[in-house]
Amino acid sequence: MNSLLLLLLDSRAPAGAHHHSGGMEAAVGTGLVTDLAGLEDFCRARLRTSARVAAAFAAASVHLAERSGARAADDWFVLDTEFEARTPSEATRTASRQLGRGLIRLVRSVQPETDLETAFSRCAGPAPHHPLVLGAAVSRAGGGPELAARAAALAACAGPASAAVRLLGLDPFAVQALLARLAPDIDACAVACAAAAGSAAGAPSRLPADAVPVLDLLADFHLTAEVRLFAS
Repeated sequence: MNSLLLLLLDSRAPAGAHHHSGGMEAAVGTGLVTDLAGLEDFCRARLRTSARVAAAFAAASVHLAERSGARAADDWFVLDTEFEARTPSEATRTASRQLGRGLIRLVRSVQPETDLETAFSRCAGPAPHHPLVLGAAVSRAGGGPELAARAAALAACAGPASAAVRLLGLDPFAVQALLARLAPDIDACAVACAAAAGSAAGAPSRLPADAVPVLDLLADFHLTAEVRLFAS
């Protein structure tokens, strides 16, 4: 992996991810997650559901970024709307687009010659969804579909885990060990989703559509909280 990819995928990169808990703040607030074991259950549930969707769309975006042509913007629009359809929570959709916008800004700052704005000149919202931008950025930096899928799957666990340290006062070393235990499942998710994206090339409607309704409901409920540390 080259240094540019490491910079783009670094959790400390200023793409706005630290403002989002990936649903963890709502899960903690409602008592769904109260300790390290609950955090692990939460992450494993995401790997089986929403992380599969994000990873598959990130991988599909790499395939799309490798193609060119007059209809490129139309293809991105279709992919964006397919991800939108798999994200029933308005709060989650908004967060995804905020993260997508933040990642575009990051790519523009470290790779000024990369014009993602043109590729995403058409999308179903004010900014493209994060997995699409992630895949496009990974492709432009020389990475492949499996790497993009792995980055998306890892973020689906690492984001909530980092938020849980702040929200529950968990031991950060124990949380990091938890993520290490999840590494084989994250890798397996990435491999499967990259394969699914390859099989569905040019047909985004065939990409995974796994869901976890309780987290979608919690995401919207989170917006009603009087005090929030995270945007989502």
